Amino acid sequence: MNLREKLVRFREVWLLGLAALAGVFAGAVVTAMSWVTNHAHSILFQIPLNERLSGQVSLASPWLALVPVVGGVLMAVLAALSRRLFTRPPVDPIEANALHGGRMSVRESLMVSIQTMVSSSYGASVGLEAGYTQASSGLVSHVAGRLGLRRAEIRTLVGCASAGAISAAFGAPLTGAFYGFELIIGTYTVAAVAPVMTASLAASLTASWLGAEQNPIEIGLTQTMSAAALAPYLFLGILGALAAVTVMQLVTSTENLFRLSRCPVWLRPIVGGGIVGLLGLISPHVLSSGHGALHLDLVGSTTWQALALLFALKLLASAVSLGSGFRGGLFFASLYLGAILGKSVALALGELGLVHGFSPLYASLVGMASLAVGVVGGPLTMSFLVLETTRDLGITGAVLVASIVSAVVVRETFGYSFSTWRLHLRGETIRSAHDVGWMRNLTVGRMMRPDVKTAPVGLSLAEFRAQFPLGASQRVIAVDENGGYAGMVIVADAYAPEIDQSGKTTVADLARNRDTMLMPFMNAREAAQTFQIAYAEELAVVDSLSSKKVMGLLTEQHLLRRYAEELDKARRDLTGEG
Repeated sequence: MNLREKLVRFREVWLLGLAALAGVFAGAVVTAMSWVTNHAHSILFQIPLNERLSGQVSLASPWLALVPVVGGVLMAVLAALSRRLFTRPPVDPIEANALHGGRMSVRESLMVSIQTMVSSSYGASVGLEAGYTQASSGLVSHVAGRLGLRRAEIRTLVGCASAGAISAAFGAPLTGAFYGFELIIGTYTVAAVAPVMTASLAASLTASWLGAEQNPIEIGLTQTMSAAALAPYLFLGILGALAAVTVMQLVTSTENLFRLSRCPVWLRPIVGGGIVGLLGLISPHVLSSGHGALHLDLVGSTTWQALALLFALKLLASAVSLGSGFRGGLFFASLYLGAILGKSVALALGELGLVHGFSPLYASLVGMASLAVGVVGGPLTMSFLVLETTRDLGITGAVLVASIVSAVVVRETFGYSFSTWRLHLRGETIRSAHDVGWMRNLTVGRMMRPDVKTAPVGLSLAEFRAQFPLGASQRVIAVDENGGYAGMVIVADAYAPEIDQSGKTTVADLARNRDTMLMPFMNAREAAQTFQIAYAEELAVVDSLSSKKVMGLLTEQHLLRRYAEELDKARRDLTGEG
Protein backbone atom coordinates (compact mmCIF):
# COMPACT_ATOMS: atom_id res chain seq x y z
CA MET A 1 0.00 0.00 0.00
CA ASN A 2 1.58 3.30 -1.13
CA LEU A 3 1.39 6.59 0.74
CA ARG A 4 -1.54 7.95 -1.27
CA GLU A 5 -3.57 4.79 -0.63
CA LYS A 6 -2.83 5.04 3.09
CA LEU A 7 -3.96 8.67 3.11
CA VAL A 8 -7.24 7.69 1.48
CA ARG A 9 -7.82 4.74 3.79
CA PHE A 10 -7.01 6.61 6.98
CA ARG A 11 -8.12 10.06 5.87
CA GLU A 12 -10.10 10.78 9.06
CA VAL A 13 -7.02 10.11 11.18
CA TRP A 14 -4.89 12.29 8.93
CA LEU A 15 -7.57 14.98 9.02
CA LEU A 16 -7.45 14.99 12.83
CA GLY A 17 -3.70 15.49 12.68
CA LEU A 18 -4.06 18.35 10.22
CA ALA A 19 -6.81 19.87 12.38
CA ALA A 20 -4.50 19.78 15.40
CA LEU A 21 -1.76 21.51 13.40
CA ALA A 22 -4.31 24.09 12.22
CA GLY A 23 -5.20 24.76 15.85
CA VAL A 24 -1.54 25.12 16.88
CA PHE A 25 -0.97 27.56 14.05
CA ALA A 26 -4.10 29.56 14.95
CA GLY A 27 -2.94 29.79 18.57
CA ALA A 28 0.46 31.08 17.44
CA VAL A 29 -1.14 33.62 15.07
CA VAL A 30 -3.41 35.00 17.80
CA THR A 31 -0.48 35.24 20.22
CA ALA A 32 1.72 37.08 17.72
CA MET A 33 -0.94 39.51 16.52
CA SER A 34 -2.13 40.40 20.02
CA TRP A 35 1.49 40.84 21.19
CA VAL A 36 2.24 43.26 18.35
CA THR A 37 -0.95 45.24 18.94
CA ASN A 38 -0.50 45.51 22.71
CA HIS A 39 3.09 46.72 22.32
CA ALA A 40 1.95 49.22 19.70
CA HIS A 41 -0.66 50.58 22.11
CA SER A 42 1.96 50.92 24.81
CA ILE A 43 4.34 52.85 22.54
CA LEU A 44 1.88 54.96 20.59
CA PHE A 45 -0.49 55.91 23.43
CA GLN A 46 2.07 56.00 26.26
CA ILE A 47 0.37 53.46 28.52
CA PRO A 48 1.88 50.67 30.62
CA LEU A 49 2.22 47.39 28.76
CA ASN A 50 -0.07 45.56 31.19
CA GLU A 51 -2.95 48.01 30.68
CA ARG A 52 -5.59 48.21 27.96
CA LEU A 53 -6.00 51.24 25.73
CA SER A 54 -9.80 51.26 26.01
CA GLY A 55 -9.54 50.94 29.78
CA GLN A 56 -7.92 54.39 30.21
CA VAL A 57 -9.87 57.13 31.94
CA SER A 58 -8.38 59.75 29.61
CA LEU A 59 -5.60 60.06 27.05
CA ALA A 60 -2.19 60.90 28.49
CA SER A 61 -2.04 63.94 26.19
CA PRO A 62 -4.57 65.63 23.88
CA TRP A 63 -1.97 65.29 21.11
CA LEU A 64 -2.49 61.52 21.21
CA ALA A 65 -5.82 62.11 19.45
CA LEU A 66 -3.66 62.44 16.31
CA VAL A 67 -2.47 58.84 16.54
CA PRO A 68 -5.55 57.50 14.67
CA VAL A 69 -4.88 60.09 11.96
CA VAL A 70 -1.40 58.62 11.46
CA GLY A 71 -3.05 55.22 11.35
CA GLY A 72 -5.36 56.55 8.64
CA VAL A 73 -2.34 57.61 6.58
CA LEU A 74 -0.84 54.13 6.88
CA MET A 75 -4.18 52.55 5.94
CA ALA A 76 -4.37 54.76 2.85
CA VAL A 77 -0.92 53.53 1.79
CA LEU A 78 -1.83 49.89 2.46
CA ALA A 79 -5.14 50.28 0.62
CA ALA A 80 -3.34 51.68 -2.45
CA LEU A 81 -0.86 48.82 -2.30
CA SER A 82 -3.68 46.31 -2.00
CA ARG A 83 -5.45 47.73 -5.07
CA ARG A 84 -2.20 47.45 -7.02
CA LEU A 85 -1.52 43.85 -5.95
CA PHE A 86 -5.03 42.38 -6.07
CA THR A 87 -7.80 42.62 -8.64
CA ARG A 88 -10.65 41.59 -6.29
CA PRO A 89 -11.72 42.16 -2.70
CA PRO A 90 -10.10 39.64 -0.33
CA VAL A 91 -12.00 36.40 0.23
CA ASP A 92 -12.79 35.77 3.90
CA PRO A 93 -13.42 32.31 5.44
CA ILE A 94 -17.22 32.58 5.14
CA GLU A 95 -17.11 33.48 1.45
CA ALA A 96 -14.39 30.91 0.79
CA ASN A 97 -16.45 28.09 2.27
CA ALA A 98 -19.70 29.21 0.66
CA LEU A 99 -18.45 29.84 -2.87
CA HIS A 100 -14.90 28.61 -3.39
CA GLY A 101 -14.69 25.24 -1.71
CA GLY A 102 -12.60 26.69 1.13
CA ARG A 103 -9.84 28.05 -1.12
CA MET A 104 -8.26 31.31 0.03
CA SER A 105 -5.26 33.39 -1.01
CA VAL A 106 -2.31 33.59 1.40
CA ARG A 107 -1.24 36.98 0.11
CA GLU A 108 -4.73 38.44 0.46
CA SER A 109 -5.05 37.02 3.96
CA LEU A 110 -1.71 38.43 5.10
CA MET A 111 -2.64 41.87 3.74
CA VAL A 112 -5.96 41.81 5.60
CA SER A 113 -4.21 40.78 8.82
CA ILE A 114 -1.62 43.55 8.52
CA GLN A 115 -4.34 46.12 7.86
CA THR A 116 -6.30 44.84 10.86
CA MET A 117 -3.27 45.14 13.15
CA VAL A 118 -2.51 48.66 11.92
CA SER A 119 -6.14 49.69 12.42
CA SER A 120 -6.34 48.38 15.98
CA SER A 121 -2.81 49.48 16.92
CA TYR A 122 -3.54 53.09 16.01
CA GLY A 123 -6.81 53.17 17.94
CA ALA A 124 -9.48 52.55 15.28
CA SER A 125 -12.62 51.19 16.92
CA VAL A 126 -12.36 47.68 15.45
CA GLY A 127 -11.41 44.25 16.76
CA LEU A 128 -8.62 41.86 15.82
CA GLU A 129 -10.82 38.76 15.54
CA ALA A 130 -11.32 39.22 11.78
CA GLY A 131 -7.54 39.33 11.34
CA TYR A 132 -7.05 36.27 13.53
CA THR A 133 -9.45 34.13 11.51
CA GLN A 134 -8.27 35.50 8.14
CA ALA A 135 -4.57 34.78 8.71
CA SER A 136 -5.15 31.37 10.26
CA SER A 137 -7.65 30.19 7.65
CA GLY A 138 -5.70 31.59 4.71
CA LEU A 139 -2.52 29.68 5.41
CA VAL A 140 -4.32 26.46 6.38
CA SER A 141 -6.39 26.63 3.18
CA HIS A 142 -3.23 27.05 1.13
CA VAL A 143 -1.54 24.06 2.77
CA ALA A 144 -4.67 21.93 2.36
CA GLY A 145 -4.83 22.83 -1.32
CA ARG A 146 -1.15 21.95 -1.83
CA LEU A 147 -1.79 18.56 -0.20
CA GLY A 148 -4.50 17.88 -2.79
CA LEU A 149 -7.31 17.47 -0.24
CA ARG A 150 -10.93 17.26 -1.33
CA ARG A 151 -13.33 20.19 -1.33
CA ALA A 152 -15.13 19.06 1.83
CA GLU A 153 -11.85 18.49 3.69
CA ILE A 154 -10.52 21.94 2.77
CA ARG A 155 -13.76 23.53 3.97
CA THR A 156 -13.52 21.61 7.24
CA LEU A 157 -9.90 22.70 7.83
CA VAL A 158 -10.80 26.33 7.13
CA GLY A 159 -13.48 25.94 9.80
CA CYS A 160 -10.90 24.36 12.12
CA ALA A 161 -8.50 27.28 11.69
CA SER A 162 -11.20 29.88 12.33
CA ALA A 163 -12.49 27.93 15.32
CA GLY A 164 -8.96 27.78 16.68
CA ALA A 165 -8.47 31.52 16.26
CA ILE A 166 -11.59 32.40 18.26
CA SER A 167 -10.82 29.73 20.86
CA ALA A 168 -7.30 31.10 21.34
CA ALA A 169 -8.50 34.71 21.52
CA PHE A 170 -10.94 34.06 24.37
CA GLY A 171 -9.61 30.87 25.95
CA ALA A 172 -12.97 29.30 25.13
CA PRO A 173 -12.76 26.01 23.16
CA LEU A 174 -16.52 25.41 22.92
CA THR A 175 -17.08 28.95 21.69
CA GLY A 176 -14.41 28.48 19.04
CA ALA A 177 -15.84 25.14 17.96
CA PHE A 178 -19.36 26.46 17.51
CA TYR A 179 -17.99 29.53 15.73
CA GLY A 180 -16.50 27.06 13.25
CA PHE A 181 -19.74 25.10 12.94
CA GLU A 182 -22.27 27.96 12.77
CA LEU A 183 -20.37 30.66 10.93
CA ILE A 184 -17.58 29.06 8.85
CA ILE A 185 -18.63 25.53 7.93
CA GLY A 186 -22.28 26.56 7.91
CA THR A 187 -23.68 23.46 9.57
CA TYR A 188 -23.09 21.00 12.39
CA THR A 189 -22.17 17.47 11.29
CA VAL A 190 -20.89 14.44 13.16
CA ALA A 191 -18.00 14.14 10.70
CA ALA A 192 -16.78 17.64 11.57
CA VAL A 193 -17.04 17.36 15.37
CA ALA A 194 -13.70 15.64 15.99
CA PRO A 195 -11.48 17.85 13.78
CA VAL A 196 -13.11 21.14 14.80
CA MET A 197 -12.99 20.33 18.52
CA THR A 198 -9.40 19.11 18.16
CA ALA A 199 -8.34 22.35 16.49
CA SER A 200 -10.19 24.46 19.04
CA LEU A 201 -8.59 22.74 22.01
CA ALA A 202 -5.13 22.76 20.40
CA ALA A 203 -5.38 26.49 19.69
CA SER A 204 -6.48 27.38 23.20
CA LEU A 205 -3.69 25.31 24.77
CA THR A 206 -1.11 26.73 22.36
CA ALA A 207 -2.10 30.33 23.05
CA SER A 208 -2.05 29.72 26.80
CA TRP A 209 1.36 28.03 26.59
CA LEU A 210 2.76 30.91 24.51
CA GLY A 211 1.45 33.44 27.03
CA ALA A 212 -1.25 35.03 24.89
CA GLU A 213 -3.47 37.55 26.63
CA GLN A 214 -6.83 35.77 26.58
CA ASN A 215 -9.92 37.61 27.69
CA PRO A 216 -12.23 35.99 30.24
CA ILE A 217 -15.06 38.19 31.49
CA GLU A 218 -14.81 38.46 35.25
CA ILE A 219 -18.16 39.10 36.97
CA GLY A 220 -17.99 37.29 40.30
CA LEU A 221 -20.60 34.84 41.58
CA THR A 222 -24.25 35.08 40.61
CA GLN A 223 -27.34 33.11 41.45
CA THR A 224 -29.44 30.80 39.31
CA MET A 225 -32.28 32.63 37.58
CA SER A 226 -35.86 31.41 37.78
CA ALA A 227 -37.96 30.89 34.65
CA ALA A 228 -40.41 33.58 35.80
CA ALA A 229 -37.63 36.18 35.69
CA LEU A 230 -36.87 35.66 32.00
CA ALA A 231 -39.47 38.08 30.61
CA PRO A 232 -37.31 41.26 30.72
CA TYR A 233 -34.51 39.38 28.97
CA LEU A 234 -36.82 38.43 26.11
CA PHE A 235 -37.37 42.16 25.61
CA LEU A 236 -33.60 42.67 25.76
CA GLY A 237 -33.13 40.03 23.07
CA ILE A 238 -35.48 41.93 20.74
CA LEU A 239 -33.80 45.22 21.56
CA GLY A 240 -30.36 43.70 20.93
CA ALA A 241 -31.50 42.44 17.53
CA LEU A 242 -32.81 45.85 16.50
CA ALA A 243 -29.61 47.50 17.73
CA ALA A 244 -27.57 44.98 15.72
CA VAL A 245 -29.43 45.87 12.52
CA THR A 246 -28.84 49.55 13.31
CA VAL A 247 -25.11 48.93 13.73
CA MET A 248 -24.81 47.16 10.38
CA GLN A 249 -26.89 49.76 8.55
CA LEU A 250 -24.93 52.61 10.12
CA VAL A 251 -21.61 51.21 8.85
CA THR A 252 -23.05 51.04 5.34
CA SER A 253 -24.53 54.53 5.64
CA THR A 254 -21.16 55.90 6.74
CA GLU A 255 -19.48 54.35 3.70
CA ASN A 256 -22.16 55.86 1.46
CA LEU A 257 -21.73 59.25 3.12
CA PHE A 258 -17.99 59.23 2.40
CA ARG A 259 -18.76 58.21 -1.18
CA LEU A 260 -21.38 60.92 -1.70
CA SER A 261 -19.09 63.56 -0.22
CA ARG A 262 -16.67 62.82 -3.09
CA CYS A 263 -13.89 62.50 -0.53
CA PRO A 264 -10.91 60.79 -2.27
CA VAL A 265 -10.45 57.15 -1.28
CA TRP A 266 -6.96 57.79 0.06
CA LEU A 267 -8.21 60.64 2.28
CA ARG A 268 -11.11 58.74 3.89
CA PRO A 269 -9.15 56.78 6.55
CA ILE A 270 -7.26 59.95 7.46
CA VAL A 271 -10.53 61.84 8.02
CA GLY A 272 -11.95 58.81 9.82
CA GLY A 273 -8.89 58.64 12.05
CA GLY A 274 -9.34 62.30 12.96
CA ILE A 275 -12.97 61.72 13.97
CA VAL A 276 -12.06 58.65 16.04
CA GLY A 277 -9.27 60.64 17.72
CA LEU A 278 -11.72 63.38 18.72
CA LEU A 279 -14.13 60.77 20.09
CA GLY A 280 -11.20 59.29 22.02
CA LEU A 281 -10.66 62.64 23.73
CA ILE A 282 -14.22 62.42 25.06
CA SER A 283 -13.74 58.81 26.19
CA PRO A 284 -10.81 56.47 25.45
CA HIS A 285 -13.28 53.61 25.97
CA VAL A 286 -14.25 53.95 22.30
CA LEU A 287 -10.71 53.26 21.06
CA SER A 288 -9.52 49.92 19.71
CA SER A 289 -11.61 46.79 20.31
CA GLY A 290 -12.78 47.63 23.85
CA HIS A 291 -11.40 44.75 25.96
CA GLY A 292 -10.32 46.97 28.83
CA ALA A 293 -13.44 49.10 28.72
CA LEU A 294 -15.71 46.05 28.87
CA HIS A 295 -14.24 44.92 32.19
CA LEU A 296 -14.56 48.40 33.68
CA ASP A 297 -18.11 49.04 32.49
CA LEU A 298 -19.43 45.61 33.49
CA VAL A 299 -18.64 46.01 37.17
CA GLY A 300 -18.36 49.79 37.47
CA SER A 301 -21.05 52.05 38.88
CA THR A 302 -22.39 54.74 36.56
CA THR A 303 -25.70 56.18 35.40
CA TRP A 304 -27.74 54.88 32.51
CA GLN A 305 -27.44 58.28 30.83
CA ALA A 306 -23.63 58.03 30.84
CA LEU A 307 -23.82 54.50 29.45
CA ALA A 308 -26.22 55.59 26.72
CA LEU A 309 -23.79 58.34 25.72
CA LEU A 310 -20.92 55.84 25.69
CA PHE A 311 -23.01 53.49 23.53
CA ALA A 312 -23.58 56.26 21.00
CA LEU A 313 -19.88 57.23 20.99
CA LYS A 314 -18.68 53.64 20.53
CA LEU A 315 -21.27 53.01 17.83
CA LEU A 316 -20.18 56.14 15.97
CA ALA A 317 -16.47 55.32 16.38
CA SER A 318 -16.93 51.79 15.01
CA ALA A 319 -19.06 52.96 12.08
CA VAL A 320 -16.59 55.72 11.17
CA SER A 321 -13.61 53.37 11.50
CA LEU A 322 -15.03 50.74 9.16
CA GLY A 323 -16.84 53.19 6.90
CA SER A 324 -13.72 55.25 6.29
CA GLY A 325 -11.55 52.30 5.32
CA PHE A 326 -9.94 50.91 8.46
CA ARG A 327 -9.78 47.13 8.46
CA GLY A 328 -11.21 44.95 11.21
CA GLY A 329 -14.42 43.44 12.46
CA LEU A 330 -17.27 44.03 14.85
CA PHE A 331 -16.88 40.81 16.86
CA PHE A 332 -15.71 42.31 20.14
CA ALA A 333 -17.21 45.73 19.44
CA SER A 334 -20.65 44.09 19.27
CA LEU A 335 -20.02 42.36 22.61
CA TYR A 336 -19.05 45.65 24.19
CA LEU A 337 -21.98 47.56 22.67
CA GLY A 338 -24.36 44.84 23.82
CA ALA A 339 -23.02 44.98 27.37
CA ILE A 340 -23.46 48.76 27.54
CA LEU A 341 -26.94 48.52 26.03
CA GLY A 342 -28.09 45.83 28.43
CA LYS A 343 -26.80 47.58 31.52
CA SER A 344 -28.19 51.00 30.54
CA VAL A 345 -31.65 49.50 29.82
CA ALA A 346 -31.70 47.70 33.19
CA LEU A 347 -30.66 50.83 35.07
CA ALA A 348 -33.18 52.99 33.21
CA LEU A 349 -36.08 50.60 33.77
CA GLY A 350 -35.13 50.24 37.43
CA GLU A 351 -34.93 54.00 37.93
CA LEU A 352 -38.35 54.45 36.31
CA GLY A 353 -39.80 51.67 38.49
CA LEU A 354 -41.08 49.72 35.48
CA VAL A 355 -39.28 46.45 36.25
CA HIS A 356 -38.14 45.06 39.59
CA GLY A 357 -35.31 42.59 40.09
CA PHE A 358 -33.77 43.31 36.64
CA SER A 359 -30.07 42.82 37.44
CA PRO A 360 -27.83 45.28 35.55
CA LEU A 361 -25.02 42.69 35.57
CA TYR A 362 -27.27 39.99 34.11
CA ALA A 363 -28.63 42.50 31.60
CA SER A 364 -25.08 43.36 30.50
CA LEU A 365 -24.27 39.75 29.75
CA VAL A 366 -27.58 39.03 28.05
CA GLY A 367 -27.33 42.24 26.02
CA MET A 368 -23.80 41.27 25.07
CA ALA A 369 -24.95 37.94 23.66
CA SER A 370 -28.09 39.22 21.93
CA LEU A 371 -26.48 42.13 20.09
CA ALA A 372 -23.43 40.04 19.12
CA VAL A 373 -25.70 37.29 17.74
CA GLY A 374 -27.39 39.88 15.57
CA VAL A 375 -24.13 41.28 14.19
CA VAL A 376 -21.88 38.22 14.04
CA GLY A 377 -24.46 35.41 13.88
CA GLY A 378 -24.29 32.09 15.71
CA PRO A 379 -26.59 32.01 18.76
CA LEU A 380 -24.81 28.98 20.25
CA THR A 381 -21.42 30.58 19.62
CA MET A 382 -22.30 33.69 21.57
CA SER A 383 -24.10 31.76 24.30
CA PHE A 384 -21.04 29.58 24.87
CA LEU A 385 -18.80 32.64 24.80
CA VAL A 386 -20.68 34.26 27.66
CA LEU A 387 -20.92 31.01 29.61
CA GLU A 388 -17.30 29.92 29.10
CA THR A 389 -15.68 33.27 29.73
CA THR A 390 -17.83 34.13 32.77
CA ARG A 391 -17.76 30.51 34.02
CA ASP A 392 -21.24 31.09 35.40
CA LEU A 393 -24.13 28.75 34.60
CA GLY A 394 -26.65 30.84 36.54
CA ILE A 395 -27.38 32.97 33.47
CA THR A 396 -27.72 30.05 31.04
CA GLY A 397 -31.47 30.36 30.50
CA ALA A 398 -31.49 34.12 29.96
CA VAL A 399 -28.54 34.08 27.56
CA LEU A 400 -29.91 31.22 25.44
CA VAL A 401 -33.42 32.67 25.26
CA ALA A 402 -32.24 36.18 24.35
CA SER A 403 -29.75 34.83 21.78
CA ILE A 404 -32.39 32.75 20.02
CA VAL A 405 -34.89 35.63 20.04
CA SER A 406 -32.25 37.97 18.60
CA ALA A 407 -31.29 35.49 15.88
CA VAL A 408 -34.93 35.03 14.83
CA VAL A 409 -35.68 38.78 14.80
CA VAL A 410 -32.59 39.63 12.73
CA ARG A 411 -33.25 36.80 10.29
CA GLU A 412 -36.88 37.83 9.78
CA THR A 413 -36.33 41.60 9.62
CA PHE A 414 -32.88 41.91 8.02
CA GLY A 415 -31.68 38.49 6.95
CA TYR A 416 -27.91 38.96 7.19
CA SER A 417 -25.04 38.92 9.66
CA PHE A 418 -22.40 41.65 9.25
CA SER A 419 -20.12 39.44 7.13
CA THR A 420 -22.85 38.25 4.79
CA TRP A 421 -24.34 41.75 4.61
CA ARG A 422 -21.00 43.05 3.32
CA LEU A 423 -20.98 40.29 0.71
CA HIS A 424 -24.56 41.19 -0.24
CA LEU A 425 -23.49 44.79 -0.87
CA ARG A 426 -20.87 43.42 -3.30
CA GLY A 427 -23.58 41.58 -5.22
CA GLU A 428 -23.33 38.15 -3.59
CA THR A 429 -26.50 36.45 -2.39
CA ILE A 430 -25.14 34.08 0.26
CA ARG A 431 -26.54 34.29 3.79
CA SER A 432 -24.18 31.82 5.48
CA ALA A 433 -21.09 29.71 4.85
CA HIS A 434 -23.23 26.79 3.69
CA ASP A 435 -21.57 25.42 0.55
CA VAL A 436 -23.37 26.75 -2.52
CA GLY A 437 -20.29 27.00 -4.72
CA TRP A 438 -20.97 23.62 -6.32
CA MET A 439 -24.42 24.86 -7.32
CA ARG A 440 -22.92 27.92 -8.98
CA ASN A 441 -20.52 25.67 -10.89
CA LEU A 442 -23.46 23.56 -12.08
CA THR A 443 -24.37 25.97 -14.88
CA VAL A 444 -26.61 25.64 -17.90
CA GLY A 445 -23.53 25.86 -20.11
CA ARG A 446 -22.12 22.73 -18.49
CA MET A 447 -25.37 20.76 -18.67
CA MET A 448 -26.74 21.67 -22.10
CA ARG A 449 -26.59 19.55 -25.27
CA PRO A 450 -24.78 21.50 -28.02
CA ASP A 451 -25.92 19.14 -30.84
CA VAL A 452 -29.28 20.72 -31.64
CA LYS A 453 -31.25 20.71 -34.86
CA THR A 454 -32.63 23.96 -36.22
CA ALA A 455 -35.14 24.97 -38.88
CA PRO A 456 -35.99 28.38 -40.39
CA VAL A 457 -39.08 29.87 -38.83
CA GLY A 458 -40.64 30.40 -42.29
CA LEU A 459 -40.19 26.77 -43.38
CA SER A 460 -43.44 25.16 -44.57
CA LEU A 461 -44.88 22.15 -42.78
CA ALA A 462 -44.34 19.94 -45.83
CA GLU A 463 -40.67 20.89 -46.01
CA PHE A 464 -40.32 20.46 -42.26
CA ARG A 465 -41.76 16.92 -42.45
CA ALA A 466 -39.41 16.07 -45.29
CA GLN A 467 -36.36 17.21 -43.31
CA PHE A 468 -37.43 15.78 -39.95
CA PRO A 469 -39.25 12.44 -40.26
CA LEU A 470 -41.33 11.32 -37.28
CA GLY A 471 -39.11 9.44 -34.82
CA ALA A 472 -35.84 10.85 -36.16
CA SER A 473 -35.83 13.71 -33.59
CA GLN A 474 -38.05 14.80 -30.72
CA ARG A 475 -37.58 18.56 -30.97
CA VAL A 476 -36.23 21.19 -33.38
CA ILE A 477 -35.33 24.80 -32.62
CA ALA A 478 -36.84 27.44 -34.91
CA VAL A 479 -34.52 30.29 -35.91
CA ASP A 480 -35.21 33.59 -37.66
CA GLU A 481 -33.46 35.00 -40.72
CA ASN A 482 -30.56 36.22 -38.53
CA GLY A 483 -30.09 32.83 -36.89
CA GLY A 484 -31.69 34.01 -33.65
CA TYR A 485 -33.94 31.86 -31.49
CA ALA A 486 -37.61 31.97 -32.55
CA GLY A 487 -39.18 29.12 -30.57
CA MET A 488 -39.17 25.39 -29.83
CA VAL A 489 -40.94 22.94 -32.17
CA ILE A 490 -41.98 19.48 -31.00
CA VAL A 491 -41.66 17.24 -34.08
CA ALA A 492 -44.73 15.19 -33.15
CA ASP A 493 -46.85 18.35 -33.39
CA ALA A 494 -46.13 18.56 -37.13
CA TYR A 495 -47.59 15.08 -37.61
CA ALA A 496 -50.73 15.49 -35.49
CA PRO A 497 -53.85 14.25 -37.36
CA GLU A 498 -55.66 17.57 -37.04
CA ILE A 499 -52.73 19.76 -38.12
CA ASP A 500 -53.71 19.97 -41.81
CA GLN A 501 -57.20 21.23 -40.93
CA SER A 502 -55.94 23.72 -38.34
CA GLY A 503 -54.73 26.32 -40.82
CA LYS A 504 -51.14 26.10 -39.59
CA THR A 505 -48.77 26.17 -42.56
CA THR A 506 -45.26 27.09 -41.30
CA VAL A 507 -42.84 26.26 -38.53
CA ALA A 508 -43.71 29.60 -36.91
CA ASP A 509 -47.24 28.30 -36.26
CA LEU A 510 -45.86 25.38 -34.22
CA ALA A 511 -43.20 27.25 -32.23
CA ARG A 512 -43.51 27.17 -28.43
CA ASN A 513 -41.82 29.19 -25.68
CA ARG A 514 -40.77 31.93 -28.10
CA ASP A 515 -39.89 34.36 -25.33
CA THR A 516 -38.45 31.94 -22.79
CA MET A 517 -34.79 30.99 -23.07
CA LEU A 518 -31.89 29.91 -20.91
CA MET A 519 -28.43 31.44 -20.92
CA PRO A 520 -25.20 29.51 -20.29
CA PHE A 521 -24.22 31.39 -17.12
CA MET A 522 -27.45 30.51 -15.29
CA ASN A 523 -27.02 28.07 -12.39
CA ALA A 524 -29.17 25.02 -11.75
CA ARG A 525 -31.57 26.78 -9.41
CA GLU A 526 -32.20 29.68 -11.79
CA ALA A 527 -32.74 27.25 -14.68
CA ALA A 528 -35.20 25.17 -12.64
CA GLN A 529 -37.20 28.30 -11.81
CA THR A 530 -37.32 29.21 -15.52
CA PHE A 531 -38.64 25.75 -16.40
CA GLN A 532 -41.29 26.06 -13.72
CA ILE A 533 -42.47 29.48 -14.86
CA ALA A 534 -42.62 28.43 -18.53
CA TYR A 535 -44.30 25.07 -17.84
CA ALA A 536 -41.77 23.63 -20.31
CA GLU A 537 -39.93 20.32 -20.46
CA GLU A 538 -37.13 21.63 -22.70
CA LEU A 539 -35.71 25.07 -23.39
CA ALA A 540 -33.16 26.49 -25.80
CA VAL A 541 -29.89 27.98 -24.58
CA VAL A 542 -28.86 31.27 -26.23
CA ASP A 543 -25.71 33.35 -25.93
CA SER A 544 -27.52 36.57 -24.97
CA LEU A 545 -30.93 38.21 -25.02
CA SER A 546 -29.81 40.61 -27.74
CA SER A 547 -28.50 38.26 -30.45
CA LYS A 548 -30.33 35.10 -29.26
CA LYS A 549 -27.82 32.90 -31.07
CA VAL A 550 -28.68 29.28 -30.26
CA MET A 551 -25.95 27.44 -28.35
CA GLY A 552 -27.73 24.29 -27.23
CA LEU A 553 -30.68 22.67 -25.53
CA LEU A 554 -31.46 21.64 -21.96
CA THR A 555 -34.29 19.42 -20.76
CA GLU A 556 -35.84 19.72 -17.34
CA GLN A 557 -35.37 16.00 -16.74
CA HIS A 558 -31.61 16.19 -17.32
CA LEU A 559 -31.34 19.31 -15.15
CA LEU A 560 -33.10 17.68 -12.20
CA ARG A 561 -31.06 14.50 -12.52
CA ARG A 562 -27.73 16.41 -12.55
CA TYR A 563 -28.88 18.58 -9.64
CA ALA A 564 -29.82 15.49 -7.60
CA GLU A 565 -26.45 13.86 -8.36
CA GLU A 566 -24.48 16.93 -7.27
CA LEU A 567 -26.65 17.41 -4.20
CA ASP A 568 -26.09 13.80 -3.18
CA LYS A 569 -22.35 14.18 -3.73
CA ALA A 570 -22.29 17.32 -1.61
CA ARG A 571 -24.24 15.53 1.14
CA ARG A 572 -21.82 12.58 1.12
CA ASP A 573 -18.82 14.92 1.26
CA LEU A 574 -20.41 16.79 4.16
CA THR A 575 -21.12 13.68 6.21
CA GLY A 576 -17.90 11.91 5.29
CA GLU A 577 -19.61 9.00 3.54
CA GLY A 578 -18.18 7.19 0.52
